[in-house]
Amino acid sequence: MISSLRGQVLSIGLDHAVVEVGGVGFAVQATPATLATLRRGEETALATALVVREDSLTLFGFADAESRELFGLLQTVSGIGPRLALATLAVLEPDKLRAAIAEGNLTVLTQVPGIGRKGAERLCIELRDKVGQLPSAPAASNTGQVRTQVAEALLGLGFPAKQAEQAVDTVLADDSAQGTSEVLRKALALLGRKR
Repeated sequence: MISSLRGQVLSIGLDHAVVEVGGVGFAVQATPATLATLRRGEETALATALVVREDSLTLFGFADAESRELFGLLQTVSGIGPRLALATLAVLEPDKLRAAIAEGNLTVLTQVPGIGRKGAERLCIELRDKVGQLPSAPAASNTGQVRTQVAEALLGLGFPAKQAEQAVDTVLADDSAQGTSEVLRKALALLGRKR
């Protein structure tokens, strides 16, 4: 199994990046928050999980090992495959996801597209005892780091610098306590309306 990649970022898309390792470009599916940390042409290191299916090999990448562990844990719940597990991590930061499962907060869990009330209940029942055993990540980035990461991610996606920064500032003006993935998603929605 491929558990990590270190190499140069060749390209960054909306849901994946291509990382070159030893002359081979690996397409890595990732959350917006992870993609926001990557820069085209720069070296990166990602924790990865390889999902083998009958007709495909799909590599999923994460900024840290904690997210990778949660990704694997989510898939132990019936009805949750790799795509839905990745979507869950895209909507909910690891600490928020862990807290929602531990507290049985169905309202937070049902914010994830594809997870209804029954799915959220199943997550809580099956994972409540397991989420406390995973090591927790360091505290979330401050607003300045989030602003820089999201602006650079938008630049990597081809948006002009001024337009990208204005979109990020608009989103952060509403609520500065948002995570990177949430700010990126809202900024992309805002920029999409302007096109």
